[in-house]
Amino acid sequence: MNLYICTMVQKDSIIALATPSGIGAISVIRISGEDAIDILSKFFVSKSGKLLKNQKTHTIHLGNIINNSQIIDEVLVSVFKNPRSYTGENIVEISCHGSSFIQQEIIQLFLKNGCRMADNGEFTMRAFLNGKMDLSQAEAVADVIASNSAASHQMAIQQMRGGITNELKELRAQLLDFAALIELELDFSGEDVEFADRAKFKELVFTITSVLKRLIESFSFGNAMKNGIPVAIIGEPNVGKSTLLNTLLKEEKAIVSDIAGTTRDAIEDELIIDGVSFRFIDTAGIRETNDLIENIGIKKAYEKAENAQLIIFLIDSNKFSSAKEVFLSEIATIKNRFPNKRVLVIANKIDAITTRDKNEINSEIEDILLLSAKQNIGVETLLKHLTSLVNKGALSNNETIVTNSRHFEALNNALTAIISVKKGIDLEISTDLFSIDIRECLRHMGNITGEYDVDKDILGHIFSNFCIGK
Repeated sequence: MNLYICTMVQKDSIIALATPSGIGAISVIRISGEDAIDILSKFFVSKSGKLLKNQKTHTIHLGNIINNSQIIDEVLVSVFKNPRSYTGENIVEISCHGSSFIQQEIIQLFLKNGCRMADNGEFTMRAFLNGKMDLSQAEAVADVIASNSAASHQMAIQQMRGGITNELKELRAQLLDFAALIELELDFSGEDVEFADRAKFKELVFTITSVLKRLIESFSFGNAMKNGIPVAIIGEPNVGKSTLLNTLLKEEKAIVSDIAGTTRDAIEDELIIDGVSFRFIDTAGIRETNDLIENIGIKKAYEKAENAQLIIFLIDSNKFSSAKEVFLSEIATIKNRFPNKRVLVIANKIDAITTRDKNEINSEIEDILLLSAKQNIGVETLLKHLTSLVNKGALSNNETIVTNSRHFEALNNALTAIISVKKGIDLEISTDLFSIDIRECLRHMGNITGEYDVDKDILGHIFSNFCIGK
């Protein structure tokens, strides 16, 4: 940890409500700082008569918070002593009754007696600054709290356990070794010596490149899992888009009518299917119209489709036999308009057609799904099909998946730098030239975990492993 980071560590005691604000059965108030136990002891009287400072870490004590002989509340106090705590400092957690009045009384009491209100994220920041977690793990804490599906929770937990750190830590250490050796080569440049094994260095560069590429490629999937996979439902007016949305969500989210152009703005809602979050977007019906407002809605429909990962193109099965060529042309147009999108064609209103008509649709359109949104026929098949489109292999194998845009940027920058290193080796250019790219790669890899001081790291490696003559 560099000097700048070290100077940021605060030694004062901070307090904050650790549970959501409002009325509940209990609330937890957290105090962190070297004086946390002493501050609480002034106002906490244990039922057993024991003093908090004499108690072991990770113990819970029943007693009262008392101010001027007045009992504020009967509470449970959890004691966590440094360094075995979340922040690496002394921590006490007060479990009180969930009254808003009691919460404020306790917080105000300690604000007047040695504590200050914690800033947003300050407990986790102290954990990072005190070496309890690296930067990527600290960022994962917020993702764990915000996770709203099994998939997003699994990825956040994996990162919190140091997933991306574990992927990069060993590679960065090896690259540091080579960087240190190359620095020594530069120091002895007049003696024509070569400390770094170029063959092994090439192997390491290849491995780093492969790992960085895999992590970068995982970002698209990870971001979708984290924020929900956007699914745009498009089609002609009155084809049943809003009905399908309502059926999927099991509520009347969108207005349904027989009047063409009822839906003029995009309507969105989220549905979790088999642990994966899908964001369904009902759009305006696509047709030729002179209505200015409806045209704006149609334009927005195409914009939503452009930003979606999956497009559901809905057609009216009743009209297929009489306008087969038109439908086939429309499907081709949609697929050509969105060549990089997965387009799922669905024939709606199959409750109103014959078996023969169904067979005709199946024979003419490849991989089409048949359903009736109004009668809830075939909807379960659609849900199963949606989950089958999601590659959950990486999740089930507990692979590292990048979800953070800052990590994504750092990985891309690191990849650019390591590719430059490879080019330098292949072209056999001067060591001092591609050593700059090695430093850049180390810096960007370190940005993910909070290891910022590349010069210090290289210097440490030189003196610890390669110091010549003592």
